[in-house]
Amino acid sequence: METTPFITVRASRPLSEIEFCAWVAQAVPGDRLEYHRGFLVLDIFPVFSGLSDAARAELSRLGSRAFWAAEQGLVHLVQERVGPDQFAYIAVARPKPKAAAVSLSELLLAEPEAA
Repeated sequence: METTPFITVRASRPLSEIEFCAWVAQAVPGDRLEYHRGFLVLDIFPVFSGLSDAARAELSRLGSRAFWAAEQGLVHLVQERVGPDQFAYIAVARPKPKAAAVSLSELLLAEPEAA
């Protein structure tokens, strides 16, 4: 039996929340997207991050949206250690819901609920 290797797409620049949503909308089950590389919880924290305020805010929105997409059953979220204190944050597309009360576009554009 032959197996298919998993290929993870890695963006050449930081992804935005909207780009992540666009990927989720068009991804087929099994597609993998590395949406961040680093240490997410520290990368959004002002004291430890070397990112600008705007970049940290966008990364925080991206992380929240990825978690929300996982809660909606649209993706699985996994992490792969790539070095000391360095992780690849990967979204793996799941099958789309068969019968949804709202369209996938509306679902993806909905605001994630604040915790």
